Amino acid sequence: MIHEPVLIPPLAASAALVHSAPSQPLAQPRSLVVGHLLGAAVGYGVLALAHSSPWAAAVAGGITLAATMAARTPHSPACATAVVVVLQTPAPGRFVPLLLGATVLLALTGFAASRVRRGAPRYPVYWW
Repeated sequence: MIHEPVLIPPLAASAALVHSAPSQPLAQPRSLVVGHLLGAAVGYGVLALAHSSPWAAAVAGGITLAATMAARTPHSPACATAVVVVLQTPAPGRFVPLLLGATVLLALTGFAASRVRRGAPRYPVYWW
């Protein structure tokens, strides 16, 4: 339906963090949303400079890891987002809004799930 199956692996990893380790810094909404957006930005930047190749994708993943750590938004699945951008070259006008919407929706489902399940740890520990 969304015609962007390349989003599934990084978002699946993010969902695993949000729903199974909700108190970890990697799972918090700021890290989730900003981390993926940083990953996309790095991916498009590397793509513009080095074009699509496995080496460029590896560099994009590494730069994303460093960028998310420097921005205090650690989120390891965001590295996969950068790799996906470099290897699959999705159109940014469609990919970035979809990515933003998906990460916000994921944070909201984590919030809702933590309120519905008895005894579940509260998510998020902090929003921003």
